[in-house]
Amino acid sequence: MQPADSAEPRVGDLRPAPPVAWADPARRAAFEAWFAPLADAHRIDPATLRAASSDASFRRYLRADVEGGGSLIVMDAPPPQEDVRPFIHVAGLIEQAGLNAPRILASDVAHGFLLLPDMGSHLYLHALQEAERDGDPATADRLMRSAIGALVQWQRGVATTGLPDYDDAMLRRELGLFPEWCVARHCGVTWNADEQRDWDAACDLLVRNALGQPRVAVHRDYMPRNLMVTEPAPGILDFQDAAVGAISYDVASLLRDAFLSWDEERELDWGIRYWEAARKAGLPVDADFGEFWRQLEWMGLQRHLKVLGIFSRLKYRDAKPHYSEDLPRFFAYAHKVSARYNALRPLSRLLEPLMGAARLDVFY
Repeated sequence: MQPADSAEPRVGDLRPAPPVAWADPARRAAFEAWFAPLADAHRIDPATLRAASSDASFRRYLRADVEGGGSLIVMDAPPPQEDVRPFIHVAGLIEQAGLNAPRILASDVAHGFLLLPDMGSHLYLHALQEAERDGDPATADRLMRSAIGALVQWQRGVATTGLPDYDDAMLRRELGLFPEWCVARHCGVTWNADEQRDWDAACDLLVRNALGQPRVAVHRDYMPRNLMVTEPAPGILDFQDAAVGAISYDVASLLRDAFLSWDEERELDWGIRYWEAARKAGLPVDADFGEFWRQLEWMGLQRHLKVLGIFSRLKYRDAKPHYSEDLPRFFAYAHKVSARYNALRPLSRLLEPLMGAARLDVFY
């Protein structure tokens, strides 16, 4: 549920929202049969149904007004590309942990339809960008501390029951997206045998780092674009891919975001605040902050290499080229970390030819 891509009319635009388009008439018929009784039960005005947002998957979200005020959200997640059961399961775990995330009001699991509360359109991402633009570091700090507090509560309270294991196979499958889609497809580069050995060695180090950390429920995309400014804050979205994995993963996602970068002084400040809050809460973070920060940086590097692959795949396989605009940000993250640690220096040398000025034009 990502209103960053919202199709909502602008404030002051009195034109009616365009009708919802359906590529498959049979799917439209299934939706209307499911939605009609819900509209009566929840006092939804069907005429107001309109696009709310879409994301990098096959899911989309529709918004409809409720008589007397307010609105609700419909998730449209077409099988077999999407499966709503993990979303339903994790939503229940989050509710049990006392965190703010959409509850399931109604579902048609077979067809991939869910009815959810509407958490609004005010993303953390937008609020943080506005705070930066306005020179308001206090607001950014307040929002990030709130997100850190919710993450500690998540790690303490979200049960791992029924969640997949973020294991060796999954970590390596994710890393494999980088050479396939970013190096070979996007940059047109083929590594020689020595370069391939350097890549394999770096993957071994990153996987060992991830598997060697204490394990908790991991959101896997805990970043400002998936957090909402709500009461209580934050509202948590896009959690259906949660798994059991490294304790540093979600902190790395929050501090080194796909769409927003911070200077290292602020990253460290928020990282220390998380580490102190986690220790106070009894979470099994390393007693040495320096070691914890290394674990976080290496975990973040695995994620950034994966995202470089995913964003390239979105451009070439899924015809969603705008994600590639953020590839330079992830190259910068990945190079900075790999150049900082001796064991990862060979990886930094692999990255440098891919991020040179001569190649930056292919990112836009």
